[in-house]
Amino acid sequence: MSQLKFAYWIPNVSGGLVVSNLPQKTDWSFEANKRYAQIAEEVGFEYALLQTRFFASYGAEYQLEAMTLASALASVTKKLNLISAVLPGLWHPAVYAKMLASLDHISNGRAAVNVVSGWFRGEFDGYGEPWLEHGERYKRAEEFIRVLREMFTAEKANFQGNYYQINDAPLKPKPEKDIPIFQGGNSQDARHMASRVSDYYFMNGNTLEGIQEQIADVKAKAAAQGREEEVKFGINGFAIVRDTEEEAVQLLRDIIANKDEEAVKGFQQAVKEAGQSTKDKQGMWANSTKEDLVQYNDGFKTGLIGTPEQVANRIIELKKVGVDLVLTGHFHYEEDLRLFGEKVIPLVREKEKRLTKEGILV
Repeated sequence: MSQLKFAYWIPNVSGGLVVSNLPQKTDWSFEANKRYAQIAEEVGFEYALLQTRFFASYGAEYQLEAMTLASALASVTKKLNLISAVLPGLWHPAVYAKMLASLDHISNGRAAVNVVSGWFRGEFDGYGEPWLEHGERYKRAEEFIRVLREMFTAEKANFQGNYYQINDAPLKPKPEKDIPIFQGGNSQDARHMASRVSDYYFMNGNTLEGIQEQIADVKAKAAAQGREEEVKFGINGFAIVRDTEEEAVQLLRDIIANKDEEAVKGFQQAVKEAGQSTKDKQGMWANSTKEDLVQYNDGFKTGLIGTPEQVANRIIELKKVGVDLVLTGHFHYEEDLRLFGEKVIPLVREKEKRLTKEGILV
């Protein structure tokens, strides 16, 4: 079995990865993110995900654009794979294919992309772009990915869809390697899309049972498309690693007790449509409580909270149910990234090796 991969959220928006007023040593600036990225690749993280955000929505008043920052971070790192998130409807896929190919050359093959179908209507309204209903947003996102792949592989790209039309469009230079395409979403629309076109299906934080159900469902859908082996799975988790379980749990309590009520309420209202508009009511955040939304991708639910040993054991359980990549958010970024990389990742590697040898991980 291949090793689990580790990724972290780049805090390229203000406010960190929790909607809380509890003081945290996390900064959104380029200089801070440069330090975080260099620490992350030093201690064993392989991927970093840059958020795409244009308006403040849950306390994120300041934002650095994802692709621009990815290019800057590529110049100050050597190994870290940079996943820039993109919103179809605000970007044209052929233009974005050019940007990704450029990033891939700048970084010597370290570009990746996360195609976000969109949940925040305010950005689309503010920029005068049409706001589509849930299912149509996923149809557009799927077309976006198909255009990316066509641009990356064809000598002259052609595509005729409902949202994009490409006519004999060249892309030179091509990327140095296949650019991994990530995608999130809990709904059946999202799962079908992942089964057809994506390389990685990102899941919000969840219980082991919830994660296992999503993986089994997407695998079955991918098998029907002849892609069962092509789709991998990533899970979001907010990591709180401390010397004792009591310290870790207390920090979690403090984060939630100091939640920014107004920002959490605003976020809850903004994502209500995403969670409730689908026929199956399985959209993102459909079952999220106000406490869950303090970490805006349900990261507390994943259970990466405790001592290094406890967190490593939890990650192994995630791997057993089919997770290929763990995406972590942190509280005090500089020290917590290092702590996770130095204390947790080596334990996971030791356990992977031992359990594989024993035939438990196969």
